[in-house]
Amino acid sequence: MSSSDDDVPLAGRKSNGVKPNGNHKSADTIPKSLDKAMDAANKPTKHAAPGISIRNGPVEDMDVDQQPGINGKRKGRANMSNGVSYKDASDDSEEDEPLSKRRRVSKNNTRDDSPSDSDDAPLVSKNVWGKVIAAGKKPPNIKETSIGESEESDVPLQEKLAKEKAVIEQRAAKEAKAIRKDEAKAPAKKRSKKPDSGDDEPLVKKKATKAQINGASKATPKGAKAAKGVKKEDSDDDDKPLAKSSSAKKQKDPKAAQSKVKKETKGKSLKNEDTEQDREAEDEEEEYRWWEDPTKGDGTTKWTTLEHAGVVFPPPYEPLPRNVKLLYDGRPVSLAPEAEEVATFFGSMLNSTHNVENPTFQKNFFADFQEILKKTGGAKDKDGSKVEIKEFTKCDFKPIFEYFDAQRAEKKALPAAEKKKLKAEKDVVEAPYMYCTWDGRKQKVGNFRVEPPGLFRGRGEHPKTGRVKKRVKPEQITINIGKEAEVPPAPEGHQWKEVKHDQEGTWLAMWQENINNAYKYVMLAANSDVKGQSDYKKFEKARELKKHIDRIREDYTLELKDEVMANRQRATAVYLIDKFALRAGNEKGDEEADTVGCCSLKFEHVTLKPPNTVIFDFLGKDSIRFYDEVAVDTQVFKNLKIFKKAPKADGDEIFDRLTTTSLNKHLSNYMPGLTAKVFRTYNASYTMSTLLRDMKSEGSIAEKIKDYNDANRKVAILCNHKRTVTAGHGAQMEKLGDRIKGLKYQKWRVKQMMLDLDPKLKKKDKRGPDFYELDEDLDQDWIKEHQKYLIEEQRQKIEKKFGKDNEKRKAEGEKEMKHKELEERLEVAEELAQKFKKENKTGKVEAEGRGPTVEKLEQQLEKLDQRIQNMSFQAEDKENNKEVALGTSKINYIDPRLTVVFSKKFNVPIEKFFSKTLREKFDWAVKSVDEDWEF
Repeated sequence: MSSSDDDVPLAGRKSNGVKPNGNHKSADTIPKSLDKAMDAANKPTKHAAPGISIRNGPVEDMDVDQQPGINGKRKGRANMSNGVSYKDASDDSEEDEPLSKRRRVSKNNTRDDSPSDSDDAPLVSKNVWGKVIAAGKKPPNIKETSIGESEESDVPLQEKLAKEKAVIEQRAAKEAKAIRKDEAKAPAKKRSKKPDSGDDEPLVKKKATKAQINGASKATPKGAKAAKGVKKEDSDDDDKPLAKSSSAKKQKDPKAAQSKVKKETKGKSLKNEDTEQDREAEDEEEEYRWWEDPTKGDGTTKWTTLEHAGVVFPPPYEPLPRNVKLLYDGRPVSLAPEAEEVATFFGSMLNSTHNVENPTFQKNFFADFQEILKKTGGAKDKDGSKVEIKEFTKCDFKPIFEYFDAQRAEKKALPAAEKKKLKAEKDVVEAPYMYCTWDGRKQKVGNFRVEPPGLFRGRGEHPKTGRVKKRVKPEQITINIGKEAEVPPAPEGHQWKEVKHDQEGTWLAMWQENINNAYKYVMLAANSDVKGQSDYKKFEKARELKKHIDRIREDYTLELKDEVMANRQRATAVYLIDKFALRAGNEKGDEEADTVGCCSLKFEHVTLKPPNTVIFDFLGKDSIRFYDEVAVDTQVFKNLKIFKKAPKADGDEIFDRLTTTSLNKHLSNYMPGLTAKVFRTYNASYTMSTLLRDMKSEGSIAEKIKDYNDANRKVAILCNHKRTVTAGHGAQMEKLGDRIKGLKYQKWRVKQMMLDLDPKLKKKDKRGPDFYELDEDLDQDWIKEHQKYLIEEQRQKIEKKFGKDNEKRKAEGEKEMKHKELEERLEVAEELAQKFKKENKTGKVEAEGRGPTVEKLEQQLEKLDQRIQNMSFQAEDKENNKEVALGTSKINYIDPRLTVVFSKKFNVPIEKFFSKTLREKFDWAVKSVDEDWEF
């Protein structure tokens, strides 16, 4: 029987490769004397408002608690590369990867990966990449993510948001009580009643016993009663999602809705004059509104019949031309195909300096490369003599890189018609794999392609980055399909590992990859019924939490002062998860990334700054650094001080009496299926719902979108969904600013054209002579640069159009146009240059267009004003959002039905908020609610 650490206190487990300094563990109980001593040492301040992040960046020069070791010390990168940099503006080595897998790299991101001299500096004095923060430079304050508050306001934004969050939490508590009260009025279910054991007594009124150790008890402690269950309301709606409870708005009759859809579909077909075959196909694919189907419960059987075509394998390896070789110590060497393929993995991505100059990436790649060399007979020189490849620094992959770079350039330069043809051929081959038949319905398959071999990159500081992802063979793949369905044939000469008929699984195929030994699954696409139901259940679970949130908060607030250490640690953890959206965290093995969550926080991850500021600094999900400085309740600050009390030191667990498993088990006592991660979804969705309820959005579409983004930004800040400012943000803002200035210049030219038509207009216009003056944002130097840009832009458009016209002629078998035709077309750009030259000299602009009039030019001004206003809103939005992860909130945590409510309530097209992919993913949300729906 395999052992598991799940139920072992964290202090007793391995600590991600860091051995704790002895078995330093918190005491079973907390003496009252210690509580009093802590209170005396750190006098309680006024009760802290609900948690708001102060800033998210490194902090210096502050009075923090003294620690025995260095806080979060990490080795700087020593560059192991052979001194050659192959950095390119764009990393085309990812060209064949799906967009979702590619890494976003800004052109202006010139991050320096050179060795840092700050190895001995605490992590809080470094940035993510090991560079020392400039002296005196403070991290961005939350005020920079302002939400449209007036500049004259004397109230700090942090305080304003904290008050707003407090009001939202008070409203949530009242609403929870009201929901339970309404449900209590409903006819009680007939159920067999057990003798009263005190389970219905509110947890806040129960007394804890001192005989509890690690959450267990010998008598009838508080923890044991909680384990049985928190008071359950007698209601017909208890086991129903809120969408179907008595308090929610009644849904329309599913049959009527479906018949309506059918009528609409038929009407559309007739209107478009589709063929009879089209109508038959459309009837077959009649929309299935699963969210209105009461028969679709949460049973274990997910399907009855299932048919699909299997998976698509990547093409076999094509050896390099004979003249392209890896160089070792300056000499070309020949490799076996298997080893050569691995060499091309590294060689083809030399322009991705973030990876190839990473010492861990280099070390892992070279170790795997040497292992494959041993298995395949090693390397040989041109005479056939064996060459021992021992040192990475002597390997020169430049010839391989140049070969692949030339191939990429050639592929990029293909005519549009040729690219279209290649794509069409690929689509024909993959067409059978794109859809499956699930319970008789055609459903789109998500990721039917088997991942190609390559080098594992990982996110953040992953310890296995650079390892070789081996080619997946059919013998590793298990197919899941219906018993009556035809099993898709394996490639010739191969067979599947296994064929299953697992009706409880929603996967079509699976295999185990060699890097983390994780299982990869082929699933249905995001817009499929199954995926949609998964999202629906996730948000319904968060809505269900609405009924219990007040009791949970009352209970953990009381337990923050519990004498039993396990209870106090649990209450503190729930506080941090609820208030600051920390993830619960799970223990990792020695070879996994050293990522951390709330329950697995170590001594060095938390720094305390009196009177009540806590600084978190650790590697979070996906090995991405989580840094946050927060103001907490005084009691929580005191608790963390107790949990870090000597002799604890670096490597020791803070919550050593708590596991993620026991925490989630405790939470499930309040409602079935409640886990720590539900709080993030609930807090984001409920906050957005509250803001929408009070919102009055008016004005243009752009203004309404800004109102939505302002609300979304509030959610992101209140729920601590933050991100670091991207390297390219400054350049993007500058470009946007130039576009606005370009419109202002265009507006000035139109005004000058009006004066050209009527020179007396300047005197008789009620707007005054200043109306016709050049905008103060513009100067002559900028105007001349902008004119050059406009002339060059005109040339590029002409050349591009000429090229496309020739491609079309060639495809249709017509004679291509000569270069003389291009020269004639380019005369337009030359005329524009001469026009600008004359305008700069005379200061006058001649009226343009067919039959120009002052009235027509006034209309142009109105359109330009609207464009400038829209772009200004866009720029303000972009600047305000630079440190806030709006996408994270909108896509993952805010119930999509709330975005639909805003769209319908304020008459803004849903396309303004959801891309095509998201509209397909959240199709159930778009079609299931109206503007009166509430979370």
